[in-house]
Amino acid sequence: MRNLKALPWRLELGASFINASCVEFRVWTPKAHSVAVKIMGSVDKPIPLSQETFGYWKGTVQNISPGTRYQYLLNHTLARPDPASRSQPDGVHGPSEIIDPHGFSWTDRQWRGMPLEDYIIYELHTGTFTPEGTFDAIIGRLPYLRDQIGITSIELMPVAQCPGTRNWGYDGTYLFAPQHNYGGPDGLKRFVDACHAAGLAVIMDVVYNHLGPEGNYLGDFGPYFTDTYRTPWGSAINYDGPESDAVRHFVISNAVYWIHEYHIDALRLDAIHGIFDFSAKHLLQDIGEAVHTEGLRLNRQVHVIAESDLNDVRIISSISKGGYGLDGQWSDDFHHALHSVLTKERGGYYEDFGQLKDVANAIREGVVYTGQYSPHRRRRHGNSFKHCSPGQFVVCAQNHDQIGNRAQGDRLSSLISFEALKVANAAVLLSPYIPLLFMGEEYGETAPFLYFIDHGDTALIEAVRQGRKREFAAFGRTDTPDPYDRGTFDRSRLQPCLETDRKQQAHLRWCQALIQLRKSVPALGTGAKGDRVQVGSHPKSQLLIIHRRAKQGPEALILLGFHHNSTLALAKLPKGNWENRLDSGTSAFGGQEEHLAPSVLSIQHSEHISLKLPAYPAWVFVNTD
Repeated sequence: MRNLKALPWRLELGASFINASCVEFRVWTPKAHSVAVKIMGSVDKPIPLSQETFGYWKGTVQNISPGTRYQYLLNHTLARPDPASRSQPDGVHGPSEIIDPHGFSWTDRQWRGMPLEDYIIYELHTGTFTPEGTFDAIIGRLPYLRDQIGITSIELMPVAQCPGTRNWGYDGTYLFAPQHNYGGPDGLKRFVDACHAAGLAVIMDVVYNHLGPEGNYLGDFGPYFTDTYRTPWGSAINYDGPESDAVRHFVISNAVYWIHEYHIDALRLDAIHGIFDFSAKHLLQDIGEAVHTEGLRLNRQVHVIAESDLNDVRIISSISKGGYGLDGQWSDDFHHALHSVLTKERGGYYEDFGQLKDVANAIREGVVYTGQYSPHRRRRHGNSFKHCSPGQFVVCAQNHDQIGNRAQGDRLSSLISFEALKVANAAVLLSPYIPLLFMGEEYGETAPFLYFIDHGDTALIEAVRQGRKREFAAFGRTDTPDPYDRGTFDRSRLQPCLETDRKQQAHLRWCQALIQLRKSVPALGTGAKGDRVQVGSHPKSQLLIIHRRAKQGPEALILLGFHHNSTLALAKLPKGNWENRLDSGTSAFGGQEEHLAPSVLSIQHSEHISLKLPAYPAWVFVNTD
């Protein structure tokens, strides 16, 4: 076998077709003394594999077709599914299914992806986004997502095979196998192909910090896990200990697999603070380099985005500057600052926020904490991102974590007023960063998004139940829904009433208008280096004034109010003739038309003017000079 360092990051693991009827199997299992492939339903004896260096085993099987089920037989006795299985139609405990990666007829040969700064992200959970809960059902909603909302990319919560049929996706145990009840491999490929035909990019949420407990047989194959570190979700993956090279190869191959075999446009790496690696070259850098290399080979723009609350600039700094070279990261600070000001919540990590200046800093810098003391962490937190581009941050007012990890899974629409909700949308969709909407947010969905599971292990189900109860007991909550109850899952489905609910209709029009304005006015889009964002906060009137300038097009002025009553504000505005383009208080957006924004603001000098503001205004002006 070639040197491990020289291995390509694709088609090296699992079952791969060499020709129409010959399949090559490769598996890493340094623990085994013998390895064979057991073809399910065959009367023939298991086919032995040959041992290679570094603990890999390899062999070929003739006269085999797609759809065939198989298992690996370790040491003549232990039958296990393939760690790199492409399909698990019978669930996490069943045999693996052979898939021909060339058996799907793609139609997206002209698709080249899109720059990350053009992404307007819509995050969804496949099982609860539609009544059917499948990839194919989402395809029928693509015209709505693209034309009625205006989003440009869809982020799927994890779809790697999990136990049962209802799960958030973060308990996946087969990283290469799309969830079977969602539509399996072909269903996911049809979905991605349809998205590309509609001009939409697809982001895959992948989990490399842990694997789910049920159906997790990796420990039978080799030292995939380590006791050196612990994650909040169980054993850490062995990325830097003895025999970790093959573990890294497994995960990096998976990242490239989604780009190559499923034409995915971007990966969102879940909770990277749970990836422990003290190697000289961090796993994150390895993943980024491998994915970018594959994108260049395919002549497509592909991206890697980290979910991180570390506020560590190394994640998105270039490799030449000592960073890991990832394309972007989520900004938890942006969400926390906005949420705490709107809801007045101060528990948990919201302790670090709650002032209007925090929102101003998040809009100006992308994060709030850049090295100052964090009361919640009881230490200093973060470093500076000043040399980074705004297009490297993903921001939101809601996402699956921030909703689903609440005791009742309540959305902002259940916590704040209709007018305040429009301010939250404007802060996100007109920010200089990449905006993300969580499914249903565009019309003010009120159905909760709760935490749900579908394990088969009764002891594990009870452990999850008790863990949730303990977690929320610390907040004085005793009414946590049972995550295993089918009703918890059903309550989390979207329940749009757009045909009859005028408030939902008005809210959808508001988000449409914000996105359209973002696309049509360069100063309101994703910022670039050289663009200017000035943010002024007025604590007394709770007014935020955002002045944005881009290299091309007119300047923009955004006024966002966080006060719950009408007020008179004395605000310093930049000079210019400012034409009103958007006002959340108009009847078109469900407003009462009380204290509407002036149609024009003529500011001869940078001066203070008196403004009569309704509760929670969101006004947008464009300079006509």
